[in-house]
Amino acid sequence: MFVPKLFTTLKDYSRESFFKDLTAGIIVGIVAIPLAIAFAIASGVSPQNGLITAIVAGFLVSVLGGSRVQIGGPTGAFIVIVYGIVQKYGNEGLIIATFIAGILLIVMGLAKFGTIIKFIPHSVIVGFTSGIALIIFSSQVKDFLGLSIDTIPADFIEKWKLFIVNLHTVNYWAVLLSLLTVLIIVIWPKVSRELPGGLVAIIVTSFLVSFFNLPVETIGSRFGSLPHSLPVPHLPRIDMQVIRELFQPAFTIALLGAIESLLSAVVADGMIGGKHRSNMELVAQGVSNIGSALFGGMPATGAIARTVTNIRNGGRTPIAGIVHAITVLIVLLLFGKLITKVPFACLAGILVVIAYYMSEWRSFRELLNGSKGGKIILLSTFFVTIFIDLPSAIELGVILSAFLFMKRMSDATTIQIYAKEIESDDNNGEELSAKFVIPDGVQVYEVNGPLFFGAANHFDEIDLSLSGKPKVRILRFRNVPLIDSTGMHALKCFYQKCKRSGIRLIITGLHVQPLNEVVKSNLYDLIGEDNVFSSMKESIEKAKSYL
Repeated sequence: MFVPKLFTTLKDYSRESFFKDLTAGIIVGIVAIPLAIAFAIASGVSPQNGLITAIVAGFLVSVLGGSRVQIGGPTGAFIVIVYGIVQKYGNEGLIIATFIAGILLIVMGLAKFGTIIKFIPHSVIVGFTSGIALIIFSSQVKDFLGLSIDTIPADFIEKWKLFIVNLHTVNYWAVLLSLLTVLIIVIWPKVSRELPGGLVAIIVTSFLVSFFNLPVETIGSRFGSLPHSLPVPHLPRIDMQVIRELFQPAFTIALLGAIESLLSAVVADGMIGGKHRSNMELVAQGVSNIGSALFGGMPATGAIARTVTNIRNGGRTPIAGIVHAITVLIVLLLFGKLITKVPFACLAGILVVIAYYMSEWRSFRELLNGSKGGKIILLSTFFVTIFIDLPSAIELGVILSAFLFMKRMSDATTIQIYAKEIESDDNNGEELSAKFVIPDGVQVYEVNGPLFFGAANHFDEIDLSLSGKPKVRILRFRNVPLIDSTGMHALKCFYQKCKRSGIRLIITGLHVQPLNEVVKSNLYDLIGEDNVFSSMKESIEKAKSYL
């Protein structure tokens, strides 16, 4: 469970496999460069932060990960949360939050939460993902149009008000470069799938800006030159006050990282016919985020687009991911000057396309046409992501999903009352068509579904709705898979009511888990061993003896 896939794949590694991984790794590394730069700038940090993350986190994810082909690095899902942390706590706050998130991911992996996290509802994931896509799009309007705005507010509505007020400052050269970028990304795959359209757009637009000296903002004009080496690992001072303030955003980073990395690994499994180790993947994601933080990077996770690119170009082992990280490192060390020529309008165009694909509008539309509960969860998560923040959106979405699940489970649990005849048990030797006549003075309560806290009040509701009181009540539990503590409490209260009314209580058809709960709660002793049966036939015979 906790063995990295790298060690497994190296047992039968061949020269042919190496050359496939080498080719795929170089291609993915080239693809990762513009994305890492774009995600970093959109998150409010320097381009080098994104490149460092792609190098350090990408390397560690491949070395320690539980997937054969996962590519790690910065992704668009983190833009919203990272931007908020940087605005409030600065770069040091981001480093600390990323470090804490790494520890949380390791704890999740060691606690074997790898499979549990997969149960986060689809409507929640689509809701906050679509919200993030809209926020990413909004964050790129300034550079896409070349607007003369110094500071962009974090609030969604205030941001768009500022854009509208400053529309008269549109830089038409920036708009042309942005549209050219989008056009190249859309059309280029028809020309070649070997070279990514985003990289082609960067080369073309950078050349146009340099050759014609176009009046648009570039990475160099805003950030200056990029470093030619990796920084020395360091970690800012951490105290309890800082941990308390940054724990919630760090937890959001960890949760997002876990969700996206596991989703990416599942997609990859479907493409290569493999099976990833989810808990090892979480541990690797945790270590990669700690490593990224130590080198001054940003949060990282498994990147679906880059992972798919890796698979389509022949990558089949973690060696491809290691080559990808080395490729980005070489570009940073040797070609840093060329990166400074990239115009922001081009990066904005790349992110607008990413936001479109990230929006999952088809899934959004399908969920809107689905059940009322799923629609409420989707829209709540979506609008809270946009107008409040991402942590609140995830919390609300999960809570609403839990309540909806409990409501559905409660509705699925029913109690039917029989007073004349009832069908036989189909697992105790009787014929399926056989029926038992219920004597006068006996009522049979057949419970269907789990008896948990959401459905525990059914006993009270039925008790109040009945006018007459029988002499014997039989509780039939053949269709009850489980009972929780609240259900057990309701059952005890029902027994006490029967006792006060002088009604004998018999229980039949208990499965293993409900029987264990009845025994542990002492209800078994209260009812008496001679009032607990495995079949309906025995229960009715016992009821007759009481009559």
